[in-house]
Amino acid sequence: MENKLRIGIIGLGTVGTGVYKTLENNNSIEIVKIAVKNINKPRMVNVPADKMTDNPFDVVNNPEVDVVVELIGGVEPAWTYISTAIKNGKHIVTANKELLAKKGEELFNLAEEYNRVCLYEAAIAGGIPIIMPIKTILAGNKITKIQAILNGTTNYILTKMDSDGASYEDVLKEAQELGYAETDPTGDVEGFDAAYKITTLATIAFKQRVKIENVYREGITKIRKEDMAQANEFGYKIKLIANATIDEDGNADVRVHPMLISKDTTLAHIDYVTNAVAMTGHPIGNIVLSGPGAGEFPTASSVVGDILAIQAEFGKTDYMLPMMRCHHNLTAKPVKIDDTYNKYYISITAPNAIGVIAKIGTICASKNISLASILQRGVSEDNTADIVVITERCQEKLIKEVVNELDNCIVNSLIRVAE
Repeated sequence: MENKLRIGIIGLGTVGTGVYKTLENNNSIEIVKIAVKNINKPRMVNVPADKMTDNPFDVVNNPEVDVVVELIGGVEPAWTYISTAIKNGKHIVTANKELLAKKGEELFNLAEEYNRVCLYEAAIAGGIPIIMPIKTILAGNKITKIQAILNGTTNYILTKMDSDGASYEDVLKEAQELGYAETDPTGDVEGFDAAYKITTLATIAFKQRVKIENVYREGITKIRKEDMAQANEFGYKIKLIANATIDEDGNADVRVHPMLISKDTTLAHIDYVTNAVAMTGHPIGNIVLSGPGAGEFPTASSVVGDILAIQAEFGKTDYMLPMMRCHHNLTAKPVKIDDTYNKYYISITAPNAIGVIAKIGTICASKNISLASILQRGVSEDNTADIVVITERCQEKLIKEVVNELDNCIVNSLIRVAE
């Protein structure tokens, strides 16, 4: 017992259950107490009654607990429990991406003040090891670009829309029935989940703090099955991409939105609930890490890895895991979305009249925007034509001006194209 690391867990849902199953017979870890909302709820694990409580303060105030594992998500009451635990001398392991994105600076400053470690591998890409590799093996690299698929729900929906030629609404309903999407899917389909994750991931990779309020966010709810088909014809797949770049002056462009990804790239073939992180840096060049981004055991794998990292050093040093701590002295300068430069896919429904395509070209030319491709798809019964345009690289605010000047036309979709 004296050699064991003693942990307390807050939350015994899908991930918490996976953690319990993984550690149940681990001789180096003792689970002292588990806090749940409802002690009497039927569960997939048999936890001794004396280890269960419905009061999280029985975990964070427990003198026998060395590490608090927080698995409930959200900012409050999670922040109250975690901050109390740190002040009580506990180390922290968390999978809470929202808390990290919104209160990460406060959290890590508090942990440093009390000389405690806060590990969070599971919060970014589920079972994919990403934070510890960046902090250790890749520590000598200057990472300047990240493109990642960080949400399994949206990736499943877009994959099914692509493979089945189905509408967003139909696939969302199917995903909810299969348990891949929540009853209220807003956090996933509107890009909040991915935005929280890229905020922390960019902060760690760029070694400069990125603030969530500066992260542009756009979801997948406006993506149409027609867009999926047209993207394929141009050699692309549509994915919800968490994108982050930083330049030599510390200007960080961090955002989440749908993108057309070339079929020649790895990310284009990351399908269903799989996640992936592609990074560019020096001297590593390009690297892609891929795997399960959620689920009971994949996420539990990352949580347990963090617990065992603490266990390996517990009691052996006065300053544990220095490489895994926060050492940010700079805050990245945010780049506004209107000031970014991108290629664009534009789907337009226009009157079938002479000169329409020429007009589109003229408006683009007036903004110094070159067109890479333009395609007209026949004429509908209402005498309208479907036109698809892909531009060369241009400024966002100028493409918005183009869209506003397309009189008598309906712009169905405006989607950025990955470079």
